[in-house]
Amino acid sequence: MGRKVSVYDNDGNVIARVEYNNELDHWDGRNWTCGQTGRHLGITRLRKSGQYVIIKGTDWQGERDRAYVVSKEKALQAILSSENVELLDRKMFAELKELYNQEIESEEG
Repeated sequence: MGRKVSVYDNDGNVIARVEYNNELDHWDGRNWTCGQTGRHLGITRLRKSGQYVIIKGTDWQGERDRAYVVSKEKALQAILSSENVELLDRKMFAELKELYNQEIESEEG
């Protein structure tokens, strides 16, 4: 089992703990990164509430990984920005795939 990351609400309260991942990172030719040196991004969904969570990871000593709840629209944008659209094929992100398909159809129409 990997490391756990605390999920914070807007008031700074810990509302859950999730498994760390960096699935929004991309390979830059040398490292997995979110575009900033020593920084990583991940995404998951809380089982009970269904809320989407962005995980901000760090390689820097003295800093801690953090996670926070985002809207489904922001979660979708995070996936699209990372260019890891294959994440939308996961069951936990089915709602985001549906939202993505609706947006694409409305742009094409």
